Amino acid sequence: MTLNRPLRLSKGYLKKNMNDDQLKNRVQVHLNESAEIKRQVAEVCLESILAAAVLLEKAFRSGGKVLLCGNGGSAADCQHMATELIGRLSKEFERPGLPAIALTTNTSFLTAHSNDFKFESVFERQVQVLGKPGDVLIGISTSGNSVNIIRAFETAKAMDISTIALTGNQGRLLTLGEVTIAVPSEDTQYIQEAHLAIEHILCELLERSLFGSEKGKPGL
Repeated sequence: MTLNRPLRLSKGYLKKNMNDDQLKNRVQVHLNESAEIKRQVAEVCLESILAAAVLLEKAFRSGGKVLLCGNGGSAADCQHMATELIGRLSKEFERPGLPAIALTTNTSFLTAHSNDFKFESVFERQVQVLGKPGDVLIGISTSGNSVNIIRAFETAKAMDISTIALTGNQGRLLTLGEVTIAVPSEDTQYIQEAHLAIEHILCELLERSLFGSEKGKPGL
């Protein structure tokens, strides 16, 4: 078992194009660069993260729900965040679930609609059917240019559904969200890693604000 102790890599493994020092440097570079992006997020995205938390809290307190949409790794983020909301993030709180639907999980609908119509409208259609005024739609896109998310945002706006965009520092979503959390990077990996941290922060803020005063637990 190797637990945070020096490791001598076996001959041949991971070494086709890099030696030991290069491999270790690559690991350190990635972690340090990712940490630097998160440090920048703490500075430049603070107000938008808090604004998003307020928007979500208002929706939950008013009986609304959260819809989430994204593609690829961002689709997985949608499912992850919906799980934290329906279940719980922190073991500090015994709480009821918060209503959240990831629009990325119904494979029968996703494939049928994409085959019979267009993939560009796969989230828009679900917002039309599942959304109602007072809900919040979260769109997660590292590029900021995902057409199916843009169309879902346009539909949400017409239906009086609030929108939160999680994106990078470019793309059309920068100007479409009621609240936009724009990670200051163009690197997909680092944007995704920052998005996950932001999603956890939003869930934590919501738990503390909605349930933190119960049973002596610390709130906000």
